[in-house]
Amino acid sequence: MALIKICGIRRTEDVEYLNILKPDYAGFVFADSKRKVDINTAHDLIENLDRDIKKVGVFVNEEISEVRYIANFLKLDVLQFHGDETQEYIDNFKDYLVWKAIRISEKKDISKIESYHVDGILLDSKIEGFYGGSGKSFDWNLIKDANMNCTFILAGGIDTNNVLMAINMLKPDIVDVSSGVEIDGFKNYDLIKEIIYKVRSVI
Repeated sequence: MALIKICGIRRTEDVEYLNILKPDYAGFVFADSKRKVDINTAHDLIENLDRDIKKVGVFVNEEISEVRYIANFLKLDVLQFHGDETQEYIDNFKDYLVWKAIRISEKKDISKIESYHVDGILLDSKIEGFYGGSGKSFDWNLIKDANMNCTFILAGGIDTNNVLMAINMLKPDIVDVSSGVEIDGFKNYDLIKEIIYKVRSVI
């Protein structure tokens, strides 16, 4: 059964929804984005988050020292690097679980998977001007035969309408959703409930 991450948590209401619906992961964005949270806001949200929900920090080309400061202060469970980080950069975080995002728009992008030795690879859409969070999906046929030798996280335009197709077609270990459970830019309880139900209905 696939696990599910709800990303872009930034309001008290979001945490309340997650505590009721209990996804496996909650994502907090520390990069430039409409979903960005500062460290103090994230701390207050995490203080009230169910302890069984793992905390993922999302970073884009951030200074190593800043990532470590945020990760230590918030006691993050996973570091998700969504920018142009190299393996040399990532090696500074061997004491954390690390996911590396790779953006896909054509077949040759898949070769980048082999460039990283990490705990998880997150595949997302490559959209000009976005490092992530575009709400757009990519051609899943491009990655049907990709060789994933670590945890496989699928992102990019996943919502209640296509999540079952994504799981059946690609068999991701984790489904990562953000805009797909939002209405007018804010997390919606009913959409989160529906997508978690659908993900967990697949045996």
